[in-house]
Amino acid sequence: MKYVLVSGGGMSGIGKGIIASSTGLLLKTRGLKVTAIKIDPYLNLDAGLMSPLEHGEVFVLDDGGEVDLDLGNYERYLNITLTRENNITTGKMYQHVIEKERRGDYLGKTVQVVPHLTDATQDWIERVARIPVDDTNEVPDVCIIELGGTVGDIESAPYVEVMRQLRTRAGKHSFLHIHVTYVPVIHGEQKTKPTQQAIRDVRSPGLNPDLIACRCSSPLEKSTTDKIAMFCQVEPEQVVAVHDVSSTYEVPLLLENQGLLPLLQKILRLDGLTISPSLVQKGANIWATWKSLTGSQKHVHEYVTIALIDKYTKQPDSYLSVIRSLEHAAMACSRKLRLIHIDPECLEVAFSISSTAKYHKAWHELCGADGILVPGGFGHRGTEGMINAAKWAREEKKPYLGICLGMQIAVIEFARNVCGFLNAASVELVETTPEPVIVFMPEIDATKMGGTMRLGLRGTHFQIGSEWSKLRGLYVKAHPEGPAINGVSHKSNGEPATPLSPTACLDAPTIFERHRHRYEVNPSYVERLSSNGLSFIGKDDSGERMEVLELKDHPWFVGVQFHPEYLSRVLEPSKPYLGFVAASAGCLDEITSKMGRPRSVSMANGVDMYDSLVNGIDRNDEFDGSEGKTWTSEADLRTEVNNLVQKEVPTSSEATRETIPDSAEGLLKEDVLPSAPTGFHEGTSLARTGGNTPSAAWRCRNGASLHVNGSQPIISASTTVDER
Repeated sequence: MKYVLVSGGGMSGIGKGIIASSTGLLLKTRGLKVTAIKIDPYLNLDAGLMSPLEHGEVFVLDDGGEVDLDLGNYERYLNITLTRENNITTGKMYQHVIEKERRGDYLGKTVQVVPHLTDATQDWIERVARIPVDDTNEVPDVCIIELGGTVGDIESAPYVEVMRQLRTRAGKHSFLHIHVTYVPVIHGEQKTKPTQQAIRDVRSPGLNPDLIACRCSSPLEKSTTDKIAMFCQVEPEQVVAVHDVSSTYEVPLLLENQGLLPLLQKILRLDGLTISPSLVQKGANIWATWKSLTGSQKHVHEYVTIALIDKYTKQPDSYLSVIRSLEHAAMACSRKLRLIHIDPECLEVAFSISSTAKYHKAWHELCGADGILVPGGFGHRGTEGMINAAKWAREEKKPYLGICLGMQIAVIEFARNVCGFLNAASVELVETTPEPVIVFMPEIDATKMGGTMRLGLRGTHFQIGSEWSKLRGLYVKAHPEGPAINGVSHKSNGEPATPLSPTACLDAPTIFERHRHRYEVNPSYVERLSSNGLSFIGKDDSGERMEVLELKDHPWFVGVQFHPEYLSRVLEPSKPYLGFVAASAGCLDEITSKMGRPRSVSMANGVDMYDSLVNGIDRNDEFDGSEGKTWTSEADLRTEVNNLVQKEVPTSSEATRETIPDSAEGLLKEDVLPSAPTGFHEGTSLARTGGNTPSAAWRCRNGASLHVNGSQPIISASTTVDER
């Protein structure tokens, strides 16, 4: 195992997380398997109860772990899935050591920070570093370790000792240390004294950085680099300049341009590792896509303006994942994001009296935005302003996305202004409300706060009759949990999982998203809300908990109980955010059509592979040379289909894939289900059974159907062909 430690000196908040993530990405582009661990010196067990105004957002993992926001950076940059154990806190480690002491593991020894806490932390790091985190399901090659806070703080002192010892334990050429410092510019001159002092501070307890990453507002001058190298006793090539760039996604390119990868390879002897050719090719493709995506943004001149109705405007990191998800979606829509933060209190009627200028300014910004997003949050403050924003978006047909609390806000607004429940509210906001449309979940502990919410990755099932949904149309990929079979969700290994509700659509995708909430839509109000037009198109396994709502006759009015931002990736934007931004930019139909067609989401051996969803299973289909072909007449189409169905048809126990023509667009995908009845299935283009007699049915993307019985294609009357 190779370790890369990223620490910081002088001050916090200078970008250690982005530098750590970017370093990991560069290693991954060489085909290496990379994981990451964040060490936070605070005494909290986790980040779950920390104020977003003080610490920024709480990031939630698949296993329900509430962790530091930097783990979100790791997952987004490296496309990996971490666990709660990838976030070490002082509280967690002390609890771990004390539990061992209570069990008698130390055999009567006096338990001390050194060696017991330091040894336990090293053991923890070595164990977690070997946990597979990507789709290879193999032990990682490299572990990035970020030491939070600032070296020199009393809180981080034990972990500095841990890293000193880990360097020895890992062995020569298996540990590399990057120390991040700040180079201020005063009166136009770049000052090196803070960096010199930071290096002295980190060397004092025994750590000797291999590389110095200098954060600065502008590129480092050669004289500055030489001065730092001389006084810090390193070579100039070991001083890496990380100046401000227009987007954090450009940092990996900045590091690559300065030769970081050759330095990593030299110090860690990475050439000695055995890397499979497929991973090398995959890494090269990731890097090419990353550079193409970030580079193309420089030539984008159209903007999409989003109003973020956030309660914690004083701390931008409070909604870091939300902002990153909007950025991912904007890039996918070839737009630049213009984000407007609006304090919801300024949208309340009471503010029109107490602060008229702020009230009118807030409403002016809201009305001028292309889309309105109400994210998660807790507490009563500002919620009436959020309700006013949701009402305006609904009535004025303005794209709206509600996340967690934002979905509940949409329900309250609809209940009040459409259903006539004038006192509708959430019991979180008005404990004694006579119309509790949002209630406390019965299984949640009402007395204990930490770690008691509904947390982690959970399934949401689209419902029967939700085919019209714009959001459902974007979910063309499924989580690898598996298909729904005979009303029971099965895992990929075939084991039964949770029974589905009778209203779940078995042919629709089951999506898996991360949750973090204590309150839910009151089931007793669902029928009345639905009868007035508020469609709950997604529900949980039991069918009792509302997960997704959508208005049918609206450009985009969607609310989700989960937090899709936690699974958004730079190269794979979250579907709710993508649809919202696309609707706001006026290109939803275009984006949806791209999602329905073959698209480059991954590459193998340099060849684009295309994804399709079949009853909840992701399948990759290869296409032959007819890709992109169009048929100019019905006769040509019949001839092409006739040729295809003359191929040998296997028995029903065998699965095949063929290229199927689409009368309007030239190509369809096929997935043959071994035990499926003859005829098409929702979510698939083709299902076929039978022995030597071909029997198949196609559903064209334009809604037409195409049946083949024996060797005679029969095109339905609704089929259209390209007459150009």
